[in-house]
Amino acid sequence: MTNIPVTTWSLEQNSPADLLPAAAPDGDVRIVRAEVPSPEFSRFLYASVGGDIRWIDRLGWTYAQWQEHLERPGVETWVAYDRGTPAGYVELEAQDDGVVEIVYFGLIPAFRGRRIGGHLLAYGAARAWDLAERRPELDRTKRVWLHTCSKDGEHAMDNYLRRGFTLFDTKVEEETEAAAPGPWPGAYPG
Repeated sequence: MTNIPVTTWSLEQNSPADLLPAAAPDGDVRIVRAEVPSPEFSRFLYASVGGDIRWIDRLGWTYAQWQEHLERPGVETWVAYDRGTPAGYVELEAQDDGVVEIVYFGLIPAFRGRRIGGHLLAYGAARAWDLAERRPELDRTKRVWLHTCSKDGEHAMDNYLRRGFTLFDTKVEEETEAAAPGPWPGAYPG
């Protein structure tokens, strides 16, 4: 097994005014909240979006673990659809004291490079800022944050910066190199 250095950058917005909009993509792209917790659908999104960039943390989750996570107050999944086909998603998770994390965000590889990502990120960040309007039991959002790493897509950091996120922390750690699992075993070489 080979170890590789992985840089993780944490970014934040401290006011809704920090959010910078993105141009809407061409075509029939819609963003809809997945209101019914569905472990099957959430695992599909996670594996399909992150399969080529080595998202592996949740692949071993059981159905019950997915269900428990999705039913937590303040967890929301917003899905971008291109002409009715899932193209990507953003997952929000409320934390203590009015903090909301964008836990996962990305596009299925076939939908990258079509300006859907900037639009989805801006929309997802706006939903993080107004989360308490849908969930009155939560504190009003005071901060939205996320992290990205050197294993993520090549345009990820630029997209976050263009949406008004600012860097607040950088860490470099050694990780065991893992093959890209794809949405199913063997989907991507490497």
